[in-house]
Amino acid sequence: MSTSVKPGPRERLLLAAQELTYSQGVGIGVDALLKEAGVARRSLYEHFGGKDGLIAEVLRRSTAEDVERYRSTMDAAGDDPRDRILAVVDRLGVIAADPGFHGCRYLAADLALTDPDHPGHEVTREYRRTLHGLFAEEFTALGHARPGFAADQLLLLVDGLLAAGATRPGTGHAAAARDLAEHLVGAGRA
Repeated sequence: MSTSVKPGPRERLLLAAQELTYSQGVGIGVDALLKEAGVARRSLYEHFGGKDGLIAEVLRRSTAEDVERYRSTMDAAGDDPRDRILAVVDRLGVIAADPGFHGCRYLAADLALTDPDHPGHEVTREYRRTLHGLFAEEFTALGHARPGFAADQLLLLVDGLLAAGATRPGTGHAAAARDLAEHLVGAGRA
């Protein structure tokens, strides 16, 4: 006989917030989060100090998962830095074309969190710094003359691709992003 263990209140809050903030945005009400998690309001404050702390922790948790997805995508593409960079753009094109795609959770959070001191902003900045580092490493391995600048450009391309996927589904943005990425990979090579 097996018994299933129900996650504790902290984990249930994180799971509910991760799902609801992605599908409905970070403006989701506390009552909806508590109802979905099946926890009392006290649990939110005990574990996260309030909704702001919960949102920051959800972004932090998502960051670890998403950065690992970037690394896995690049690793699956092999050792050629060109292939690794293009694999990221191709994978994001597939993700952005999915009917359930609601956009980039980090970009959406940055736009919705109007308080510049909200703890979620530091998490999104760290996420982008990590991606920038991953991309700059690939451009360095590629022999790009300006790997940091190329990583900046690729981040802009990624943000644009994900924003277009959320706001203009089915418009061929994946093919356009791939073409731009190929140009970016070819430009600036030593």
